[in-house]
Amino acid sequence: MESSSDATTTAATAQPGAPVDDTILLSRHGAVALVTLNRPDRLNAFTDEMELRYVRLLRELDDDESVRVIVVTGAGRGFCAGVDTGALKDIGSPDFTVDIATADRISPTRLRKPLIAAVNGPAAGMGLMHATYCDIRFASPAARFTTAFVRRGLAGEYGATWILPRLVGPAVAADLLLSGRVVDAAEAERMGLVNAVAPQETSVVDFALEYAADLAENCSPHAVALTKTMLHDHAHMSFDRAVDASVAV
Repeated sequence: MESSSDATTTAATAQPGAPVDDTILLSRHGAVALVTLNRPDRLNAFTDEMELRYVRLLRELDDDESVRVIVVTGAGRGFCAGVDTGALKDIGSPDFTVDIATADRISPTRLRKPLIAAVNGPAAGMGLMHATYCDIRFASPAARFTTAFVRRGLAGEYGATWILPRLVGPAVAADLLLSGRVVDAAEAERMGLVNAVAPQETSVVDFALEYAADLAENCSPHAVALTKTMLHDHAHMSFDRAVDASVAV
């Protein structure tokens, strides 16, 4: 398995002809695409423009037949600190607007290809939500997690109260959302917020890329896409209906 440093990294554009924006980087590792949030001086906090470029790039990669798995991580010491606090300074103003549509923001949950988070450091607020939008989450021992919303005067947004109970259970979700406390990587693994913590001596990006390469090489893209759809759709069905639906596929 090649190291994450072995692949060529380029700035990603949101759409053909768009100006190059070095806040989102893209590198290819065979059939695995690695997307890196690249505002390390701000712990990769999103501006609306950056977040929109990110989700549009994911959709482009989902349509790219040469890509089978997508891994997302952060540059520097953070995964994503959420929405840049500078963008929230006028949140109480009647003129406050959000320039990214909800449908765009949650679109990573609709990808057909596996989306894997390599959480290399703090993931807070919308940064945590984007990690939960991924199918699988791996964490560095240095990773930290917080919903943060209530500590910023906000209720849990963009599906936090829907997705967290399904990942960690209602009681733990209530703890995370009502307290906004910081959870370390070991506790996140115990509660099921992350699938695994990378060994201390292994980069979480390399850990995730190795897992992704196995999926890309050994798993049918059609079967994977169908399984993702079933995981989403069957969550709302009774067991008997889910069995019938799976047999009918």
